[in-house]
Amino acid sequence: MAKPIGIFDSGLGGLTVARAIRTAFSTEDLVYLGDTARVPYGTRSAGTVVKYAIACAERLLSSDIKLLVVACNTASGVALGELQSRLDIPVVGVIEPGARAGVKATRSGRIGILATAGTVASGAYERAIHRENDTMNVFARPAPLFVPLAEEGWVTGEVPRLAARRYLGPLADADVDTIVLGCTHYPLLSKTIHEVAAELLGHDVTIVDSAQATVETLTDILTPTPPGLELPGSLRILVTDLPGQFGFAASRFLGQPTQGLDIQAIDL
Repeated sequence: MAKPIGIFDSGLGGLTVARAIRTAFSTEDLVYLGDTARVPYGTRSAGTVVKYAIACAERLLSSDIKLLVVACNTASGVALGELQSRLDIPVVGVIEPGARAGVKATRSGRIGILATAGTVASGAYERAIHRENDTMNVFARPAPLFVPLAEEGWVTGEVPRLAARRYLGPLADADVDTIVLGCTHYPLLSKTIHEVAAELLGHDVTIVDSAQATVETLTDILTPTPPGLELPGSLRILVTDLPGQFGFAASRFLGQPTQGLDIQAIDL
């Protein structure tokens, strides 16, 4: 029997990564762990995030996973190296793929980052981008309101546009031509972010979705199966608190109804 792919995040946002993986690798079985009892990770110390990340990884290892995707930008920024040294399976984060895609997309060498305050403060995207190309100019901006807006489903209209104008103003002043969405919640608002950014900048801007960029990285490890050749893979969801509430909101992130999904409450 084929081993599943393990994915973890502090909550809902990593489901955008799971969705992208399911689209590209439709026959793969996935086990997703949302650490909803301890969300958000972005307000925790680095040491605490590492401890939480190890606990999530160990729980997923009990499902005999063949690959671990750290679908949390905060955990990717501070815990990826520790996880890679501890585990004897491939461990992939979301920051390096997003940074690589941003460098590939930019024409001017001026890249904006939208992320949570914790991810911005960590400097993880700047470091990852400069490892790819140290001539890049990187401008990071926290956009904390995008997280509750995504979870509430307020992804278009006046409220998210007002928030986008506030957060994107400094990036427009910096005249970026590429914006990396450095939080897995943010792809739900990508249409609004793109529209407002183009209005403020006066020219088009490339939006990089780190979830999609992560899938491109996985193609070096996994082999996509042509559609229709095999049965679709399963998705099992583990949460550390509030499984009912999680299931209600998860449909927006997965892009499908969650009735019938296997959602299980666990302790870590």
